[in-house]
Amino acid sequence: MKVTVLAGGTSTERDVSLVTSVMVCKALRKLGHKANIVDVFFGTEKYKNPDEFFEDDNNLDELGSDLKEKTADVSDEIKRRKVTGEEFFGPDVIEFCKAADIVFMGLHGENGENGKVQAALDLSGVKYTGPGSLSSALCMDKEITKKVLVAEGVPMPKGITLTRGEDTSAAKDVPLPCVVKPACGGSSVGVTIANTEEERSTAIKEAFALEKKVLVEEFIKGREFSVGVCDGKALPVIEIIPKGGIYDYAHKYDPDGAEEICPADLPKEISEKMQYWAEKACEAAEIDTYSRVDELLNDRGEIYCLEINTLPGMTPTSLLPQEAAAIGWSYEDLVQKIIDVSLKQYKDDAF
Repeated sequence: MKVTVLAGGTSTERDVSLVTSVMVCKALRKLGHKANIVDVFFGTEKYKNPDEFFEDDNNLDELGSDLKEKTADVSDEIKRRKVTGEEFFGPDVIEFCKAADIVFMGLHGENGENGKVQAALDLSGVKYTGPGSLSSALCMDKEITKKVLVAEGVPMPKGITLTRGEDTSAAKDVPLPCVVKPACGGSSVGVTIANTEEERSTAIKEAFALEKKVLVEEFIKGREFSVGVCDGKALPVIEIIPKGGIYDYAHKYDPDGAEEICPADLPKEISEKMQYWAEKACEAAEIDTYSRVDELLNDRGEIYCLEINTLPGMTPTSLLPQEAAAIGWSYEDLVQKIIDVSLKQYKDDAF
């Protein structure tokens, strides 16, 4: 198969996306697919036609490094395109997506997981991995996710939503300690546990610097877990034990930042409940490809779902590959499985 791996983009998780995409593309080539990477935002002008793109046996590590250097240019390039009216997609991106048998979504965060890229690909008749545009948009916004999941009985922390420029005094209705986080961020960027009024106020300001909508939620003290779901079935539960502090961006992508245990050391009935709620959450969000659900377990044995990750990381420290390995899937097996389950959703597509 010809596979275009979409990488990079403009989100705070751009560099994580590049690592994911390099690893995925290597796996695709190992599986025998003709695969190459293109930065969704910067594109490429290297190739005369799609055939050259797919046939190029380029050094993916070097490509990843070159694209990472462009991260520093993202902000200025966004400003420039707003002035010129140029579109989000870089040169030849859509052309190389159309020429592929499937696009592997190596993107993370805004304009990668929020459904906008997926919607553009839908209208272009392009097949891609992962959830569709509606499910992606729903799960990217934690406020909307909560509205949908809670209505379906999925247990989630209580809290409120604040909007930039409006009265934030309602935040005091959430008891301390509390969790403050951007509504649409990923990789725990901008997430703060506030123990005092002053810390909460500062955390809200910092979160608003990232996004216009912020969630303030009750703090659930407990153990952290994640459950991958593929083709409607939950993978083994993995426990995350950060080495100091919370499981934030630094801990997630530092090989020594956290201890991860899979399968998690839990009573069978607790593991099965976590898997059930992960499957239920994905069902409620109409996800039938793959995703990952983050959960908490308090000392009373109560389970809380935190969010659904529609394009889970596939880096060396990512959780989904570890869960897959626990049932005997190699990294390459997982990549192929993602392609297979994603293609299933197009069988009855009338477009």
